[in-house]
This record gives sequence, C-alpha cells and structure tokens, in this order.
Amino acid sequence: MQEIMPKEKSESERAAGKLISAIQKEWGLEIGEPAAEQSELVIGLAHELLQARNAASMRNVLGSKPIKEFLGSNWVQSHGGVEFAILELEAAIRNESA
Repeated sequence: MQEIMPKEKSESERAAGKLISAIQKEWGLEIGEPAAEQSELVIGLAHELLQARNAASMRNVLGSKPIKEFLGSNWVQSHGGVEFAILELEAAIRNESA
C-alpha cells in the first residue's frame, strides 16, 4: 500500500492562512458588535485567496485589485492588526511569481 504524502503548501498559501488568522483575531475582538459582520465577510474573501492555493490563481481571484482593496480598504485601515499579514502575502505572491 502506497503512503499518501501530504501536499506541500505554496508560500502564498501559507501566507493566506496567516492572513486569515490575523483577520480572525480582529473578528474575535468584535464579537457581539455590529462590526463583526463585516469582518466575517472579509474572512470569506480571504478564504477565496486561500482556496486559490498558489500565486497565479490568487492573482486571478484578485483581478487587478491589490489585496487591501480586495478585502476592503476601509476595513483594512481600521484593523491594523492585519497589515503585516497582507504585506507577507503580497511578498509571497511576488516571490512565487518571480
């Protein structure tokens, strides 16, 4: 019987996972507040990037939008805790595409 090797995640996929974790931390601080609903929508958008699994597919999901705009510029601006994770994902997409 052949062992199934776990698929190695791409750099951008790992970075998208970290972005989701950062967004979830922000959402956790908002639970019970009206702002939590918008954060849930942003988590959904970040999951779209995670499901893309690699830089090329993520660029297709993003279209011509930068990640901040894709997630919602106003939301990102008011949730500084995700800024570093966004920068990491942008760098991972660039590195994977090089």
